Amino acid sequence: QLQLVESGGGLVQPGGSLRLSCAAAGFTLDVYTIGWFRQAPGKERERVSCIRSSDGYTNYADFVKGRFTISRDNAKATVYLQMNSLKPEDTAVYYCAASRTYYCSGAYNYWGQGTQVTVSS
Repeated sequence: QLQLVESGGGLVQPGGSLRLSCAAAGFTLDVYTIGWFRQAPGKERERVSCIRSSDGYTNYADFVKGRFTISRDNAKATVYLQMNSLKPEDTAVYYCAASRTYYCSGAYNYWGQGTQVTVSS
């Protein structure tokens, strides 16, 4: 069974950092595009970042550029999202997802269960 498991969420003060992990079980990540998404209460889900398997291309939403960094370790079948300079508006449930397509904007076939990130003083 193919699974994605997120971890690393928690409560952090504004300006702080967290590193989220997305571990794959049952498949290797190196043939998939992996995206990080988030959904805050009452808001639609939005894509935060993605990393392409073929060439390592990365993409970030404007609201996290310069603060978040996505990376992958294929040997560990894990994708990371390093989040720095966190703001209260970054509070959301963060999900990772895997897409068989080349494009970050493509359909995502597998989703994790999500991890809560709360930024508050």
